[in-house]
Order: sequence, then structure tokens, then C-alpha cells
Amino acid sequence: MSLNSEVAGVLNEIGEIYEANGDLFRSRAFRTAAQRIASLTEDIGEIHAEGKLMEIPGVGRSIASIIGEYLETGSCALLEELRESLPPGVLELMQLEGVGPKTALRLNRELGLTSIDQLEAAAREGRLRGVRGFGAKTEENILKAIQEHRSRLERHLLGGILPLIRGITSYLKGDEAAIEVKAVGSARRMAETVGDLDILVSSERPSMVVKRFTSMPNITRVISRGRTKSTVMLGKGVRVDLRVVPPESYGAALQYFTGSKEHNIKLRKMAKERGLKLSEYGLFERDSGKKIAGEDEREIYRHLGLGWIEPELREDRGEIEAAASGGLPRLVGYGEVRGDLHIHTNWSDGTGTLEEMAEKAREMGLEYIAICDHSKTLGIARGLDEERLREQMREIDRLNERMEGLTILKGVECNIKADGSLDLSSSVLRDLDLVIAAIHSGFKSDEKQMTERLIKAIHNDHVSAIAHPTGRIIQRRRGYPLDLDRVLEEASRQGVLMEINAFPDRLDLNELNSRKAGERGVTLYIGTDAHTPSQMDFLPLGVAVARRGWLEAGSVANTLDVEGLLRRIGKG
Repeated sequence: MSLNSEVAGVLNEIGEIYEANGDLFRSRAFRTAAQRIASLTEDIGEIHAEGKLMEIPGVGRSIASIIGEYLETGSCALLEELRESLPPGVLELMQLEGVGPKTALRLNRELGLTSIDQLEAAAREGRLRGVRGFGAKTEENILKAIQEHRSRLERHLLGGILPLIRGITSYLKGDEAAIEVKAVGSARRMAETVGDLDILVSSERPSMVVKRFTSMPNITRVISRGRTKSTVMLGKGVRVDLRVVPPESYGAALQYFTGSKEHNIKLRKMAKERGLKLSEYGLFERDSGKKIAGEDEREIYRHLGLGWIEPELREDRGEIEAAASGGLPRLVGYGEVRGDLHIHTNWSDGTGTLEEMAEKAREMGLEYIAICDHSKTLGIARGLDEERLREQMREIDRLNERMEGLTILKGVECNIKADGSLDLSSSVLRDLDLVIAAIHSGFKSDEKQMTERLIKAIHNDHVSAIAHPTGRIIQRRRGYPLDLDRVLEEASRQGVLMEINAFPDRLDLNELNSRKAGERGVTLYIGTDAHTPSQMDFLPLGVAVARRGWLEAGSVANTLDVEGLLRRIGKG
């Protein structure tokens, strides 16, 4: 676990206990601060050392003091005090999605439950139905939440793993014995979460690679050490497996260790039908043992009669059949996205100024960005009312006059109210370049209500796009109930864009829903939802989702130049 995650966990736990005790104001303050710190790409320890904790949105003097205490001592007196105020086991029960503080306290007081294991037993035995308001459906949801909770303890967000991968590969490449170094498995497929991290190295001197690997910084335990394999546990709770293969087998090993289990089973079956044998060592004639391919990964697919299958597609979702028939899409490239269409600044709950976000975009080589700060009913995010939004629009105009090589679009992330209307007037919305609408509250409404709410927003003449359409937060919150098929149909009819939110714990729409949207003729766009300049670096995560969703450049609006984009959303 990273230091940022540790600190965020402390603050989030404080917020949960305050909520359990009925102090919603303090709970919201601590949870907001936790969310901001968890999403930082800078190290919280360095921010503290520079005396800049209070520059983080949502971190005031009191919370900054608590963070400083934890960073300097490794403990938090307030948290320890609050933990003692709750009955045993309540906090553990609160780790489950759908089990809030009030529910956890009721389960503890009425059934004496003090652990997730006890709760699971009670649910399986039907004892929860003795609690008022609990029924068979509640038991079913709790058992599902327990299963998901245990699963996510073993997986890590892709956005948190990629910096770790860069560090490991860079370290291993520092030894001349390593010829090629790549992360494989779900990380190479750019899946949204990663379990154990697999590193594949090409080398003719495997013992030297293993020695360097087991001497990496931040290793807490060397689990195993062999001649060509090794496994270590890092301080962030990540297990890393190393495999070293000779150059003549590196391509075959890349293929073997990258694809999902289902993808690889199907390939091995194809090889067998052709009288061949496929393994991590190469592709061989079954009878003679003659090696046909191994050094080049592309050759493996070619000899099986398949076109090249990009790593992101290797999930057995029809990619093998498409490769056999020449029907694979030309996936949108990581370098084809020209702009970021969802950026926040310090006008609402971001930390970067307009100019700082623009300068970061220029450093990244982007052609345009859309500033989409929150609107007024999202008070916790210091949302903009009509007057402040007009003021920001004038500031963007002034900045565009002197900003070379970048166009700053005037936008807003407008809150969709419970009745599906927007919280800003048409008089200001019509003057913006981009209006993205989003739901930020009322997640407990039923499927019909949520679906109609989104559809009404889609039919609003001023709405260009829908942000994070399902509302899910990976490993923390399921999406709200929604008939997504109906929503996508209406978005297609109205020409409203749907977002692939590139923030690491959102990635919403996910790859399956993005593919579904593309197949229904919906145009998507990628936005980082960045609240600091460094978070704009999340853009490739959104592109990865698009690629895993089989999307070509023509289905992604921000592969267009700025004039083409504005025409696409009816502003050109």
C-alpha cells in the first residue's frame, strides 16, 4: 500500500466513525480529504515536507495537523480514540458495500455480530430476516458484498500499479543482463485491476537477473528464488513474480503470459488442430518437435492463421474469431487523443489554476482541453453558480488570447437534479463550448427513476455529454441501478457523447459498456476528471478502456481536431 493510500485510509476511517456516531459534517470533511489524497499522484510525505498540505482541496488546518501527526509518528491519536467509541466489529462490518454505519450498529446490537465471517454465517442461515427491514434480497446482497470484498483485497487498481511497473522495469533494465523487460498478465492487457504482478525478462544470464530482482528496494519478503524464477512481496502489498526466458523463446513467453486463461486455452486448441503444440517456449510441430516460432510474438499468431491481436483484446471475447476472419478493429491509439475533455481547476474543487492546467496540457502535447468545473448544487465541491461561471468564461477568453498551441474550451460539469433537470440556467449553458451532465447524488433511487433521470438530461438541448455514466467507483461502490441499454439508445439518437472517465478508480464507462456503446453508434470521449495537473497523466488509462472496448478512433470524439470536435457537438 502506498503512503498516500495509508493516509487516505486513516482519514476515511475517521470519517466512517464520525458517521456512525451521527456527526455527518465531520464525516463528510474527512472523507472528502481522504478522497483527494487517495487521488494524488504526488507523494503525501513530500507535500508535508514542503509545508503544502493545506494546498490540497479539503485539507484544512485541523486535518493537516492529523496528517502530519500520522506521517511523523505512524499513529493517529484521534483515530485510536474514535475506535474505542464503537462496539467491537462494527468497523469491520462497515467495510462491506451496502453496510453503512447505522446498519452495522443494528447488526451488532440486535444479532451480536462482530465480524464479516459471523455476518456471512448469519446470512446463510437466514438469521438476518429477524432484523426489521431485512429480507431474502438483503441477505443475497450481503453475501455478494462479502464475496466482492474478499476478492478486491487481492487486487490493485491499474492506475496505482503502473508507476510501480515503471519503477521495476527501469530497475531491471539497469543491469546489462536484461535484454527485454515487460510486465505481462492483466497489467499488459491494461485490465482495471491487477492481482499478482508478472514480470517477464529476456536474458542469456538469468541468474544475474534474478539476483538484481531480489535486491530491489521496498522488498519485504523474498518468497522464492530459483535459477529462472523468483517471487517477492513488496511493501505496498503487491506480490511480484519474475520469469526469465532466453531470447529465442521471449515472443512465445510474451504471448503465453499475457493472454487470459480462456484466450490461451482457445489458442492451444487451435494449435492442436493444426498438428502443433503451443507453450511458453515456442510453437512446435507436434510429431517432429521442430520449432516453428518463438522469438517473435507476432509470428505465433501468424502461424496459427490469425492477424495480430493487441494485448488489450486477449480476453476471449470474440477477438480470436475476428482475427481469423480479418475482422479485428484498428484500435484507437494512445497517441491519437488530441485533448482532455474533463478537467477541474481551483475554481471548484481542483488545486490547479486555469493556467497551470493549460501548461500541463501543452507539456503533454495536447491540442485542447475543456475546463469543466462543478456546478452550484455540488456545494462540497465549491460548485460554480451562473455569475462565477461567467467570470471563469471571461478568464478563459483572456487566457486563450495569449496561449499559443492550445485551445481552452469553456465547459461545466453540470449536476443532474433528481427530476432530471440541470442546476444551471439555459442562459449560461448555451454560451458554453461543452456541457457535460452528471449525477452526484440520489444513488439509492430505483432503476426506473435513475434511467429516466439520465434520459431527461440527454434530451436537454444544451447537454453535450454524460460524465461517468454508471456512477461506479471500483472496489468501493457499485454503479447505481440503470437500464444502460435504454440510456445508450437515447444518447445515440440525440448525438450526446458518453464518457470514458480515465480516473483510476472510476474507468466509467468500463470496457464492456464502452464496447456496447460503440456497437450502438454512440460516440464516446475520454476525460481524466483531473483535479491537479499531474492527474492529467491518467489519460492513457481512458485510452486503454477504449481499446479494451474494441473502439476505433472514429468512435472517440477527442481524436478529432478542435474544429471537428465542436462540429460534432453542434458548436462548430
